[in-house]
Amino acid sequence: MTELEKVEKLREKANVSFTEAKEALDSSSGDILDALIYLENKGKVTAPAGGGFFSGTDQPVLTGQAAEGGSSNNTESTGSGEEFTDLIKRFGKFCMKLINKGLNNCLVATKGDRQLFSCPVLIVIVLLIIFYNFTLWVTIPVFIITLFCGVRYRFTGEDLGRDSVNSVMDSASVIVEDVKKSFAENANKDEDKE
Repeated sequence: MTELEKVEKLREKANVSFTEAKEALDSSSGDILDALIYLENKGKVTAPAGGGFFSGTDQPVLTGQAAEGGSSNNTESTGSGEEFTDLIKRFGKFCMKLINKGLNNCLVATKGDRQLFSCPVLIVIVLLIIFYNFTLWVTIPVFIITLFCGVRYRFTGEDLGRDSVNSVMDSASVIVEDVKKSFAENANKDEDKE
């Protein structure tokens, strides 16, 4: 067996880089078993509980960076269980990020210079989801009526407190003000005709 074949075989069995496999073979005079023991002593691989180097599935037991996918050049996954748990962890982090943003941004209602209420966006969304049917027939008309009564809505917070988001809310208020003026003008014209 050539030196390259030994390095490749040791790399496969111990799940280490070429450099680590070559170093282990050089220190053990080319003996693969001694190289495995050398890597075990360096903490690159661990012997399984059964006392041998390999478990019953013929897969090496890994420790340190090799087990975490750190310095190993081998790109094979160590099992679908780890991939699933990583997916769950990423999903959990994503959900926590959304919850944080929902709690750090608020919907604020004001009339003139007075603030009527301030509510975290997360609570608003949860209430809209819970009372979905109620939302369509009651909440939206109430929202429109409050706009006619002079209430203005804005978002505050790092993510939603931007001018681009609040310009939409301001334009709704402007439209309502224009409609009110139009009604007032039409009412004045009707009074003048009488």
